[in-house]
Amino acid sequence: MSDAPQFPPLFEGLALSGSADPFAKAKTQAIMGCDAGLVVYNLAADQLRAAIVFAPEVPLTEAMPVLISCAIGFQNALGALAPPEVAVHLDWPGGILVNGARCGRMRVAASTQEASEVPDWLVVGLELPLIPLDAETPGATPDQTALYEEGCVDVTPDTLLGAWVRHTLVWVNRMEDEGLKPLNAEWRGLAHNLGEEVEWTFGEDTEAGTFVGTDEHFGALLRSGDNTRLLPLSRLLEGDS
Repeated sequence: MSDAPQFPPLFEGLALSGSADPFAKAKTQAIMGCDAGLVVYNLAADQLRAAIVFAPEVPLTEAMPVLISCAIGFQNALGALAPPEVAVHLDWPGGILVNGARCGRMRVAASTQEASEVPDWLVVGLELPLIPLDAETPGATPDQTALYEEGCVDVTPDTLLGAWVRHTLVWVNRMEDEGLKPLNAEWRGLAHNLGEEVEWTFGEDTEAGTFVGTDEHFGALLRSGDNTRLLPLSRLLEGDS
């Protein structure tokens, strides 16, 4: 269906097939001690799934914004490849929106969930539907979409994956060289529901309030009445450390 993706120097691809989950495989490889820059991917006819392994050198709180770098990297990559009328936005819990409807998500896991501890590894995953789960009932889920339903049939998965990694690398390098200010400025222009009422579900927990912005490490600030509470970005970490 597609050619092998082209990655920047120091990134190495590991292709999977069938139902194999790149996010789970990337975590396994990271636990086994693989090098940073491993990109595990599974390009199927109906979806693009991939994950990148990072090796942070800073405590978890400072490392977590790499998730934002990856999310912005994806938005920039799709924005460059898709027709100009296609709008791509990001929500804080990791969701991707294309033309206002949900279209995939980012995921994140790390070797620790302790804010002050330097993770041995951090994995960021991408899941993107290419065609609807049920093509026989278009419009049944108007809040959900798939890439090829949004005028992006000419965007091949291998090209998009390679572009995601390249654009992510740009933002990771900027974060390391310039701090979080450029990342924050870019993200605020792409953030979904900023300044609006939100209701986010994390496992069995739900958080609701007005999403008024983020702190210096991209923790979400939710206001309820006179109270504003902080949800650290590490709240999005999946699984056990």
